[in-house]
Amino acid sequence: QVQLAESGGGLVQAGGSLRLSCAASGVISGLIHMGWFRQPPGKQRELVALVTAGGTTNYVDSVKGRFTISRDNAGNTVSLEIHSLKYEDTAVYYCNVRTSGTGLMNDFWGQGTQVTVSS
Repeated sequence: QVQLAESGGGLVQAGGSLRLSCAASGVISGLIHMGWFRQPPGKQRELVALVTAGGTTNYVDSVKGRFTISRDNAGNTVSLEIHSLKYEDTAVYYCNVRTSGTGLMNDFWGQGTQVTVSS
């Protein structure tokens, strides 16, 4: 079982920056990706960025050039650098780890960290 703990959310003015971190504990085998999703108020959860086991990164178009995802060498921590924050970035941000094993995919989620951008 994988446990995820996010940190780094908060209240920030538009144009500001934040760094979100997610520490994974437990055995991670069959890693597919580590990533960040977000759920804005009244909306569905959406993918923000992910980094695959091979190191490939993917971003939703709305954050390209402003968000940077990275994973430490040990593969236990995934971070999200956020710059030039916009009001529409306000959301609960969730860390996600996806693994595969015996033909099944497993998704693990953190509890979420609130990011609020004031205009």
